[in-house]
Amino acid sequence: MRRPLFRRIVDVVTVNDEYFQQRSDATGSLNDINVLHRSPIFDDVLTGRAPKVSYIVNGRENDRAYYLTDGIYPSWSTFVKSITFPTIEKHKLFAQCQESARKDVERAFGVLQTRFAFIRHPCLVWDKDNMGKIMIACIILHNMIVEDERETYLHYYDPDEFFNDMPTNRQPESYTEDDGQPFGFSTDRIGNLASYMVNREQLRNRETYNALKNDLIEHIWQKFDTNN
Repeated sequence: MRRPLFRRIVDVVTVNDEYFQQRSDATGSLNDINVLHRSPIFDDVLTGRAPKVSYIVNGRENDRAYYLTDGIYPSWSTFVKSITFPTIEKHKLFAQCQESARKDVERAFGVLQTRFAFIRHPCLVWDKDNMGKIMIACIILHNMIVEDERETYLHYYDPDEFFNDMPTNRQPESYTEDDGQPFGFSTDRIGNLASYMVNREQLRNRETYNALKNDLIEHIWQKFDTNN
């Protein structure tokens, strides 16, 4: 990040949030500003807070978004896994399209990993809300940097930077905040238990998973088959 952009971000943040304003400690010294001082991925789905979606695949209407995953994930209605050993052309085409799209997502995440150490290394924040906010902040900062440096990319852009400096398996040094207190867990209560259980059952429904996957296989075959 170039210094003018960094200073502009710092100035706006410190003006609007006193958490990031430097103050003297007990010794009279100014404290350093540290932006990152301080899972379930389906909580919004289970509690009914997930964004509403609607799309039609193979003539069937769906109202739940899904994640592209590999074979280690369970067969849930919000996952679409590839086909490990496809034997027919229809399944081979689906596996190719699914894995290609998944690779695009992984590469986009890899770009963020190379830019932000917080994403590259094991997460020390245990609260899922804070994780989400930090991820959104990293994406916003990344987009601001791209916009600020766009005209310079032809001069020094090196794609190899996205494949070096990969995450390590080092153990984090501490699981506590700077003041010595342990990170807290989120304790948000479930507003409607009956609705939560219904959503949970739908989320884990294998029949819905199979129906969506089969519809996607047919949709991709009809749209992209070059022999048809």
